[in-house]
This record gives sequence, structure tokens and C-alpha cells, in this order.
Amino acid sequence: MTDRLYYTDPALLEFDAMVASCDMVDGRIIVVLDRTAFYPTSGGQPFDVGTLGTARVVDVVDLEPHRVGHVVDRELPVGSAVHGTVDKARRFDHMQQHTGQHILSAAFDRLFHARTVGFHLGAEVSTLDLDKVLNAESLGKAEADANRIVWENRPVTIRFASEEEAASIQLRKESTRTGELRLIDVAGFDVSACGGTHVAHAGEVGIVALKSWEKFRGGMRLEFVCGGRALADYRVARDAVAGCIRLISVKPQDLPAAIERAQGDNKDLRRVIRDLQEGLAVFEAGVMVERGKRVGSVTVVLEIAAGVDQAGLKTIATSAVARGGIVAGLLSDAEPVLVVLARSADVQVDVSAILKTLIGQAGGKGGGKPELAQGGGMTGTSAAVLAALHTLIEGALLPSP
Repeated sequence: MTDRLYYTDPALLEFDAMVASCDMVDGRIIVVLDRTAFYPTSGGQPFDVGTLGTARVVDVVDLEPHRVGHVVDRELPVGSAVHGTVDKARRFDHMQQHTGQHILSAAFDRLFHARTVGFHLGAEVSTLDLDKVLNAESLGKAEADANRIVWENRPVTIRFASEEEAASIQLRKESTRTGELRLIDVAGFDVSACGGTHVAHAGEVGIVALKSWEKFRGGMRLEFVCGGRALADYRVARDAVAGCIRLISVKPQDLPAAIERAQGDNKDLRRVIRDLQEGLAVFEAGVMVERGKRVGSVTVVLEIAAGVDQAGLKTIATSAVARGGIVAGLLSDAEPVLVVLARSADVQVDVSAILKTLIGQAGGKGGGKPELAQGGGMTGTSAAVLAALHTLIEGALLPSP
């Protein structure tokens, strides 16, 4: 049995103990001590890390019966004395978040009879699951009430009670544990059975801040941060808002409306640009058709379009063949080469078959339909691909001798 020192003194970060056992389990070295201040993963709260002598503690787990296992990076001699040190920053962060959760859960329960049915302390944010859906105004009221308790710096004490004694105490949530219960008491506000680590005064939580919320399993899942995490989250938001303000030159409270206006303006500009591009494509298609060469009764338009992407090549090609009696093949000037082939409805040529043959010669991939095909990733220069394409189109248009 391991004496859990954190049960009575969560602020204890250094201790001396004896190594009771050291075993290899599933490729991990697990050390059991006669006493420990290291908290194992339990009740939604993650484990502590730190050192045992020269060994690093990388995980802490509950073992049956009533033992705590320390996963370490090297073996420790059984029966030896060892000095343990718990990582202070991680422990205090967990204490802030877990105590903040108790206070926040109590606020929801007191104000709206919304019960906490789930809690998880994550690496960056914590989540709280409620059994009912609340609106934003109610969430804000609970958040404010939780912070009132924090700023009043109410004492947070640990006490133990038998099952009979616990039955006479108004616990926020009925415990399923049997035997003696460990109770966390936020003076005059909340009493809950809990085995986790907590601060001694609510003021150490600093602040309780809701980040986001969503409907979840008939209730709600909330994301929240406390203390140091809340400060870090504020700094991210502050820097992001400051950056936006420098770009848009508005007051912080006017930022959402300014972004909405900018999005509307951007949508209008994209529409204008699209119309201009379509008009330019029609013009360029006309110029290319004038430069086209007659092969039998068909005008063949073969061009390398500088600085045009595949969407642009397609727009120009389809605009060209809309005139009738035309086969168009447009290539990019960048390598690997992009190709778009199109033909007019009155021309009986399968451009997808031509593209398939071209891919067999120049590599790449692509496909399409008899009237429109496109491909890319072709090796060689644009000029070389253009020459090969010219031969293939001409061969498809001219009757075999």
C-alpha cells in the first residue's frame, strides 16, 4: 500500500521514500514506493512528472491494490531510499484547473441546476460536460459567479468523512465510492468528493474563463481555462486582435463588423475579377483563333499561354471552341507542363484519346471527355510537348492515306 502524501498536502513537492518494488511491465519500468507525492492519472486529472533520485518520472498510474506506480526511465534498487521531486509548474497548473472546475461546476449547479456529468483536464484546455443546454447569457452569469468566488479568495480545505458522515453533508454530486471519502470544501460554496490536487485558497485559481461551448449528448460541452492558461490565452487573443487592428485601423469592439465588411468587399472584388478574367479569356481566345492554322476543314489553335494556370487554360480553350470548327490545345509555360484540350461540338475528334496518347509519350496524368480533357505533370519543355501535341492533333484530323 502506498501512502498518498498529496491526499493531505497537495502543495508538497519534495519527499523521501523507500523503493518497495521495481518491475518491467509491457516494456516500461514501474517503481512502487512506500509513500509518494506524485499524483496518478485519475478523475479527469493527468499525472504528475518529476524525478526520483536520478530517474525521470514520465507517467504515474494507479495499481491494485492501493498502490501507485511510477513509470521511470531507469531501474531503482528495491529497498533503497530515494528523494522525489514533483514538477512544480505542471502540478500548480493542474491544481488551478481542477479547483477552477469545482468552482465553475458549483456555479452552474447553484444558478441553473445544471449538473456536471464529465470533466477532462487537457494539456491546453479543459472540458466540462453539463446535462442541459444553456444560452450565452446564462453561461456568462455562471462564469461571473465562479470568478466572484475566486476573487473572494475563499479557503479550499481537505477533510475526510465516513459514508455515514458524508450522507449528512450536502455534496454537489453523490459519490459512488464506499468507505472513507476525501472531500474538497470551497468555503460556503461547494463540497465535493474528489481525490485530485487543489489550491489552498480560491484566489490561487486566478481567473476562470470560458473559451467555447457546443451542444453535446443532450447537454453541453464547455472549454475553459484557469490561471496561467487564461493569461496565455489572453495574450494570444490580444496579439491577434492587435494585429488585425493594425491592418484594418478600427477599435477592438468594431473589429467583427469591419471584418464582415471586408469579406463583403472581397466577395464583390472576386466577382469583378472573375468577370474581367472571363472577358479577357474571350479576347485572348479570339486572338489565338486568328493565329490558328487550318487542318482540313478545322482550325487548330495550339498555344503556350504564359503565366496562366490550369483554370485559366480551360477558360480560354472553351471560349475558343465555342466559335465552332475548332480544336484547341493550350499549354502552360511552367514545368511540369499543364495541358488543356477542347474541341467544338461540330468537330468529330476525341480529345481525351489524344491526351491519353500524349501522356504515354510525355508522362504525367489526366483525363476527360471527348470534347474536353486536361492533364499535368508532363516532362520535357512546353515547346517539346507542343510539338508532340501538334502531330497528334493533325494525325487525328487528317484522313489516313
